[in-house]
Amino acid sequence: MNLITPYKPRFLKDKLIFASLLLTLFAVSFPAYAELGGDEASIQTDQVQMQGVRRIARASTHVMHEIQTPTGTKVREFVSPAGKVFGVAWEGPFLPNLQQVLGSYFAQLSRAQSNRRGRGPLVIQLPGLVFYSGGHMRAFAGQAYIPDMLPQGVTAEAIR
Repeated sequence: MNLITPYKPRFLKDKLIFASLLLTLFAVSFPAYAELGGDEASIQTDQVQMQGVRRIARASTHVMHEIQTPTGTKVREFVSPAGKVFGVAWEGPFLPNLQQVLGSYFAQLSRAQSNRRGRGPLVIQLPGLVFYSGGHMRAFAGQAYIPDMLPQGVTAEAIR
């Protein structure tokens, strides 16, 4: 008896896309160490690890450190007057290492993401973490921030 398994091209295509995204997230990412909720002092370590050029922009409510990597990815880290990283944003051809960037908040993201169904941008809104990530190969963008740590006068729209 010859058993033939039915071919499901759409199912396989979705699995390949998901596997590619995971591979991109974890295997092709670059290291970063100024984690969400961490101290401003660690941003210099990020610059060295990313082999990037850092630009600092000061506002009356916060400081934004932008690191441009040689591969074209920009990582912006937003620091409160208390010296804590309250938000992180990225854009470019590669995703940052989200486990490093989010620090202890990565576990919350992983739990919330495991319940996800479907495709498209990943949007997670938890009481202690807001996360958005979208794009495709060579064109990623996203942000993460801690709502309770936003300085007075800073809105979520400023984290981009």
